[in-house]
Amino acid sequence: MKFVETPLSGAFIVEQEPFSDARGYFARAYCKDELATVGANYEFVQANMSGNVSAGTLRGLHYQDETAPEAKFFRCINGAVFDVIVDMRPDSPTRYQWFGVELTAENRKALIVPPLFAHAYLSLTDGAEVFYQTSHAYAPGTERGVRWDDPGVGIKWPAPVTDISDKDRNWPDLDI
Repeated sequence: MKFVETPLSGAFIVEQEPFSDARGYFARAYCKDELATVGANYEFVQANMSGNVSAGTLRGLHYQDETAPEAKFFRCINGAVFDVIVDMRPDSPTRYQWFGVELTAENRKALIVPPLFAHAYLSLTDGAEVFYQTSHAYAPGTERGVRWDDPGVGIKWPAPVTDISDKDRNWPDLDI
């Protein structure tokens, strides 16, 4: 596994280093010890899958507050998504800054999302599916959000958003 730093401290793109032969390929998808080498010492306790019917579907931006902070290990397993994180850590020098990366079934990249980072993804293809692990079980009372088009954050989405839940559409603007 290869870890590529992002501009946001603690967040990494994970690139597989596959072994290929005539049969296909083998690659390590997750290794706790290797994640620890970059300070990502997370104990993942839940795994989730999500599928999207249409390109343009946006899910997020969500995070859990300090009482139930969760890290995520996030990858696309079918199609393509644009994966976005926003640093929400109160004392971070990059607070409210965002980073995005295209994750596809073909590039096999993953993203390590640290605790207190808002997270969202936009489906770039019909039928996009994602698989992700979390370090804390979902705790509804701790969920917070950032609106996908908050002008203070200024995320540059690579495609139009055509489907979004009412909850995600109605998160308030940040007071930046």
